[in-house]
Amino acid sequence: MKFITIGEIMLRLTPPNYEKIRMCSSFEASYGGSEANIALELANLGIDSTFFTVVPNNSLGKSAVRMLRSNDVHCGPIILATPEEVPTHRMGSYYLETGYGIRASKVTYDRKHSAITEYDFSKVDVDALLKDYDWLHLSGITPALGRGCQELILRCLWAAKRQGMTVSFDGNFRSTLWTWEEARDYCTKCLPYIDVLIGIEPYHLLDANGKDYKESIPMQPDLKQQEEVFCQFILQYPNIKCIARHVRYAHSGSENSLKAYMWYQGQTFESRTFTFTILDRVGGGDAFAAGLIYAMINEYTPRDMVNFAVASSVIKHTIRGDANITDDAGTIRNLMNMNYDIKR
Repeated sequence: MKFITIGEIMLRLTPPNYEKIRMCSSFEASYGGSEANIALELANLGIDSTFFTVVPNNSLGKSAVRMLRSNDVHCGPIILATPEEVPTHRMGSYYLETGYGIRASKVTYDRKHSAITEYDFSKVDVDALLKDYDWLHLSGITPALGRGCQELILRCLWAAKRQGMTVSFDGNFRSTLWTWEEARDYCTKCLPYIDVLIGIEPYHLLDANGKDYKESIPMQPDLKQQEEVFCQFILQYPNIKCIARHVRYAHSGSENSLKAYMWYQGQTFESRTFTFTILDRVGGGDAFAAGLIYAMINEYTPRDMVNFAVASSVIKHTIRGDANITDDAGTIRNLMNMNYDIKR
């Protein structure tokens, strides 16, 4: 199974020791981004994973590619763009103030006019890009970056369907990039081409009166409430083979609980609930998506799929940086089975 994903990779700058930006005199530098995080986890777990993006042809862009390659992610399609191709010639970045106790984490983006937003994707042959791959993963973050990225993602969805690929999609709404209605309008257009849907927003899922079915369920639904929404998605988009989402219970900025629901093969499954202390929350949703994809590729039972996915997310919360770089699926399976004993 050959996997490819498309998106933006960014430089992440984090004040050390839970400091706020205005207090710190240094930053810890790393790289991340939703789709890159998923490629990183899958590659570390042994899946043949490729990442496509555009970065400036400078030290920052090359450093990001080097990090990906050091984690066994294939980077052959990545475009190192020149100043003629991307006039601002910059790499997107973001600053993370890590929360502690009752203080939540905070992200400040600095990604406007990054290379991926300025590149002319009409030059990219998406059929050639996706040729010989089996699985394509996309998210709602990339199209939020601009019209060129929106057109690229739709072209990739069409090409993937022509080539018979499995397509997974995570809506991943970012309010700093576009409005809720813009996100819903665009992501709903993607639904007819998706096989594995991760998360239930931002999409229009309307009844006969134009009311959204999802508005009737709480943020933390029970199994029956969640199943009703899943079934409406399947009824309106029978191409979807699997829907999964995780549900978060935030007890404080440092302690959360997670569980997940998944619809698969006509049945809704509920995972175990995990309560844990957070070291680094960023990338938890990406780790959930990567865990689900890994479990599906390896043909786990449905109940093990949803438990492995949420366990993957939980482990990510104990790892600094954007991605779950656990390189042993057995570690995630032990957590999935709530086995916390030391491994000797």
